[in-house]
Amino acid sequence: MKNISLRNALMASAVACLVYGAPAFATEGYFQNGAGAKSKAVAGADVAAADDAMGASLNPAGIVGIGDELALSATLFNPVRGFKGTTQTGYPSFTPDGKVESSLNYFPVPAFGYVRQIDDMSAFAVNMYGNGGMTTSYNDKLARTVYTSPETSMPCEGVFCGGKVGVNLTQLFVSATYARKLNDKVTVGISPMFAYQMFKSYGLGMFDQMGAMYGATPGYMTNNGFDDSHGFGVKLGLQANLTPNLDLGISYQPKINMSRFKSYSGLFADRGDFDIPDDLNVGFAYKLNDNTKFLLAYRHIGYSDVGAIGNSTSAPAWFGMAGGPGFGWDDVDVYKLGVIHKLNDAITLRGGISSNNNPIGPEDVTLNILAPGVQKLHLAGGLNYKTSDANSFDFGITYSPESKVRGIEVTPAGANPYHTNELYMHQLEVTFGWVHKFGK
Repeated sequence: MKNISLRNALMASAVACLVYGAPAFATEGYFQNGAGAKSKAVAGADVAAADDAMGASLNPAGIVGIGDELALSATLFNPVRGFKGTTQTGYPSFTPDGKVESSLNYFPVPAFGYVRQIDDMSAFAVNMYGNGGMTTSYNDKLARTVYTSPETSMPCEGVFCGGKVGVNLTQLFVSATYARKLNDKVTVGISPMFAYQMFKSYGLGMFDQMGAMYGATPGYMTNNGFDDSHGFGVKLGLQANLTPNLDLGISYQPKINMSRFKSYSGLFADRGDFDIPDDLNVGFAYKLNDNTKFLLAYRHIGYSDVGAIGNSTSAPAWFGMAGGPGFGWDDVDVYKLGVIHKLNDAITLRGGISSNNNPIGPEDVTLNILAPGVQKLHLAGGLNYKTSDANSFDFGITYSPESKVRGIEVTPAGANPYHTNELYMHQLEVTFGWVHKFGK
């Protein structure tokens, strides 16, 4: 393996990331809870202890001193999500009764990172990874009669009376990182990045038709295939050795201003604007002894600052307009604990747990049938197996038990207190990784 072609490995990984991205709910809102098997195995708590080429995607300061290496990973992500509708006897509803589950339950999520040491004090890295995404697809016909008034009814198929309905959002980051040790205790890093996202929606024709009553131009809300947008951002990182046994890690990614989704300017607030929220990570790593390290971390994701995500689903303006409806998501605060234990020279065990608030409130449940990102708890574990000085393999598994949120039906026609929808989701993901150190 010493003669591995770096160019071929990078090209293959880049193609995989572009093809697959991360077209599913990640785990903290719609963001992933880590990039790579090592990070996922500790529930993303390693902002102060990133120790491979994938670590630059979490903390750009963590790459100095780890050597020249290539890290590849592949995640199989399985989110099971849907909703259950309940109508009081004798009253109408717009969305259907009963349990309705999304299809498309398995998603591959690749990532890679490459690090090269410039000298003893600095290093350079390139990373490509899926930041997150959201996908739902409700295929059931759900044929029924919907009453628009006590005397008027219409035939309806699909969750929102537009046939098969769903959304697909994929976000991909490509970053180049430079990190430098300022002294024996402090390292800083910076990662300029290119962000690319793709989106499509379908089955929202009923909402599109209603938009004409509010002065909206129909045709820019649904069934337009994939549209894309891009933007440039930066991630800043710091690692500091506070005591011989205690390290601090901080990373911050300000909100990324993205170009508009022109084909969906009638769906997202402010004419198709869908920026990527800011992301803050702060953590500590405590070295108990030569074999065991404990991790503590906090993460804040500013979903509410992006109109398309954070505006209330009952905003007074129409979809796509300035101040128009979003998905009503609150900011997400995540608290994480992790442990790393070196069992022997070949095997290192990892484990972690994270807890966060649910970004979706009961008042915003109906539209979030399309985006039920309700997860609150994640349990993770994994191991690293070193086969030689040059090569090691990683395994990580994360389980998120079922979370639910229930609220009354709210449509553009108003609230319906006689019908409730309960969103639910549980998740399982398995990640495999390989790290190759050059010159070994």
